[in-house]
Amino acid sequence: MAKKKTRILSYFAVFDPAGKDGYNVSFPDFPGCVTFGKNFEDAQEKAREVLELWLEELAEQRTKFPLKTHRPIVHEVRVPVAVR
Repeated sequence: MAKKKTRILSYFAVFDPAGKDGYNVSFPDFPGCVTFGKNFEDAQEKAREVLELWLEELAEQRTKFPLKTHRPIVHEVRVPVAVR
């Protein structure tokens, strides 16, 4: 039996703190592909799992995987605010 070829794909994930309750995770290249983890490590694992499932579904539908097109830029914006 022939071995299936595999390759490693990499996509950006956005980990958004959800207060004390963990992290929401989304993928800019896959709108609707979201997950949640109770802490950062859990969120990382859940992110890998949901992205893997998402790509498996695309493969079953014979849909091409998108290239890593969106690169989120996270930057702190500081503004002066009058304090009373």
